Amino acid sequence: MVEDNVMKGIFIDKVVLNIGIGSNEEMFNNAKALLEKLTNRQPIKTVSKRRVPELKLRKGQVIGAMVTLRNNEAQEILKRAIEANDGLLKSSSIANNSLSFGVKEYIYFSGVKYDPRIGMLGLNVNASFTRKGRRVEIRKRKQSRAGAKHKRIADAEIAKYLESKFGAKVGEQER
Repeated sequence: MVEDNVMKGIFIDKVVLNIGIGSNEEMFNNAKALLEKLTNRQPIKTVSKRRVPELKLRKGQVIGAMVTLRNNEAQEILKRAIEANDGLLKSSSIANNSLSFGVKEYIYFSGVKYDPRIGMLGLNVNASFTRKGRRVEIRKRKQSRAGAKHKRIADAEIAKYLESKFGAKVGEQER
């Protein structure tokens, strides 16, 4: 296997921070304030796609807030989120070229103090990984296809990338 192939390198496509709050308007404002505090970005609201009577949700109702980060901001927030999880990630959280895990309370992030107006909230962190050459498939002009082996990133490759870049320990350990 050629290790020097630049096209085989992995990088972070995007990181999405998400807080689901249900149908509570006050909790939505708190979640929005928290995401803004963590990322210095304006979060968007997530809405219910269908009616769920058991959860008292109607279609179009606000049920959460989220922020999408790319490039250097994505790397910085992912590093902080992994540190907030004590550098421990379950291997089952890596699948389909992505990493998904939760941070139980926002006070675990370095440099963030408890805010009584926000209360205690946790959040979900989702990171998407890709290789160079992805743009060939998504551009509008002269679109082409990348091979399946090139698009698919093995879970072990992502784990190795996380260990080398962020110092994360990927395994079956529980926090």
